Amino acid sequence: MTQEETVTKVLEALDSIRPFLVNDGGDIELVDVKDTKVFVKLIGNCNGCPMSFSTMKLGVESTVKQFVPEITEVISVD
Repeated sequence: MTQEETVTKVLEALDSIRPFLVNDGGDIELVDVKDTKVFVKLIGNCNGCPMSFSTMKLGVESTVKQFVPEITEVISVD
């Protein structure tokens, strides 16, 4: 899979979970994809939320890995 295809698939994954984040007054933005790591930024109410770690690991990371199995980690950046 090319870098461009990987980014497209990651964006599709983020779009699939975006409605849940928007429902809680937040959103997510793709910052970068480097090798097998995805860097995202939680915005709105999601930024700094006590549940954001769970959201990242259980929601975002697992969904991204379903769409792009070669991704090993999703990292939240500020």
